[in-house]
Formats: sequence, C-alpha cells, structure tokens
Amino acid sequence: MKELNKNAATFLEVGEDGDGQRIDNFLLKRLKGVPKSHVYRILRSGEVRLNKGRASADRRLALGDQVRVPPVRVADKEDDSPAPPRDFAVVFEDEALIVIDKPAGVAVHGGSGVSFGVIEQLRRARPEARFLELAHRLDRETSGLLIIGKKRSALTRLHDQFRDGVIDKHYLAAVKGRWRDKLRNVKLPLHKYLTPEGERRVRVSPEGKEAHSIMRLRGNGRLAADEASLLEVELRTGRTHQIRVHLAHLGFPILGDEKYGDFALNKDLQKAGLKRMFLHAASMRLPHPLTGKTLAFSAPLPAELQKFSKNIGLTDDATL
Repeated sequence: MKELNKNAATFLEVGEDGDGQRIDNFLLKRLKGVPKSHVYRILRSGEVRLNKGRASADRRLALGDQVRVPPVRVADKEDDSPAPPRDFAVVFEDEALIVIDKPAGVAVHGGSGVSFGVIEQLRRARPEARFLELAHRLDRETSGLLIIGKKRSALTRLHDQFRDGVIDKHYLAAVKGRWRDKLRNVKLPLHKYLTPEGERRVRVSPEGKEAHSIMRLRGNGRLAADEASLLEVELRTGRTHQIRVHLAHLGFPILGDEKYGDFALNKDLQKAGLKRMFLHAASMRLPHPLTGKTLAFSAPLPAELQKFSKNIGLTDDATL
C-alpha cells in the first residue's frame, strides 16, 4: 500500500480492491490513525479530489480512478507482532469468494483485546491475494461456515444478500432443558448495550431491532442434573449474538455460553469434556454473488461436539 505523505498531497490509484467501494470507506481503510471526523471533514471541504473533481462521501469508485489525499498526520502504528500465517479448512473457493470451516476459539478479525483473527492470518498465508475481506462474522466461540470475499464486487453483493435476508443460514445449538416444540418462530427485538465494565452485551428489549430466529427440534439428551436439546436454528435476521440471546431469554441457554449461559452448569460441563460453546454454523445456501448460480455448503459438527453429544446421548433425529 502506498505510504501517505505528511507534508504534501498523495495521489492514490484505485485498484481492484477499491473498485465499487464508497470513497469514505476507501479513505477510512487507508487513513489508519486519522480520526473518522477528520476524514469526513476533508471530504466535505473538497480537499479530497476524485479525478481532479470534488466527490461526496457516498461516491462509488471505479478501477483506475485517481484520489488526491491532502497532507494528514497519521498516528504511529503500534508495534504489534504480525499475525502468523494459517490455512483453514476450505469448503469452497473460486475467483469471487472463499468459504472456510472456522474452528471455535478463533476470532474472525483482530480487535477488542485480540491481536489478530482469521482474516489477518489468511492474508498472511496468501500474500499473493490482492483482496480478502470478511463478508460476515461469527462469534469467536462459534465454529462453522465463514465467507470471505476475494473481489470488491463480490463482497458488495454478499453484504447486500446478508442484509436483505437472501442467504439461508442454519446453525446447530445444544441447550439446557427439554425443548418440546418441533418448530417455533422466535421474534424478539434485540438491543445492544455496554456493561459497567465496558463489555458489549445484547438483551431482548422493545427498544431493540427486529430479530427473527426459527428453532427446530433435532433431538434430546441427558445431562447429569438436567436435560439437553439439540436445535437447528435458521436465522432470518443477523443481529449480534441473536441465537444466544433468544435462547437464553426463553430459558434455554446454549451449553458452554460464557456470556449468556448457565455459569454453574458450564463449570460442570467443562469437567464432562465440553470446553467451548455448543454453537456451530452448519449449512448455508445462497446465490453466487457474481453469477447468480445457487451455492450450497455444509460443515460437519466438529469432533469435540460429536464426542460430547455421544457422551450425553444427544441424538440427532434429522439432517440439514
């Protein structure tokens, strides 16, 4: 990436990674360390020029465009160790996207106390790749299908598909208690908030955003002092922690959930071999972002979850 000049204007040529991107997002990505408010100020003032003319913040860029950036002071980068390269199990790949089977315990990106995640490790493992960006996110302790865009045009379309509910997403979750409904639509609004310690949390609240989950019973098992159920969860919206909060609110916390779960039970489950949250992104169906051809992916339940299920007799009476 071209270094910015602190004393004179810098001219950036838009490559494939910026083709179709809004100019404000293009600048925010390249002006790391510059306050967001300052980026928008230089756009409004006309100090940023696109092909020698002014451009509004929502202007879309095209391959080969020239962006003039005025002199800006960028904060010194932290001396972080680079992310170690890592290959992940690839479920599908073509020129537009990669679908991997993410293991539990790995964040999808760095931040919030995490130095690096899947995307940083994947970029290090593929230095020849010109463009790799997350199309969506999974919680750190959730395993399963994760999509990465390899082209800006594909990524933009994937974002639209996730936002519009075009992508069919199914998860497997084991919960405390005996779930009795074969099928239940859960429509409970979710509201984000911060704890006094500054941690991000979500709760069911009338002031929250619409959230829709469809729960299907897959099987039942037996814990030492309670029952357990295996659910297939279809997401119609993609709110933060949606499955976890919906199930906890209904009195069926996900086994091993350290934020919304049964904390005393989780300690017992660790002794019984469950050392992670039992939530897995198992299948996905979507139109290809560039060709429109239907794509269908699946990721088997990880070995540690299969073993735990067997230990508690958690039978799976259906297939995705």
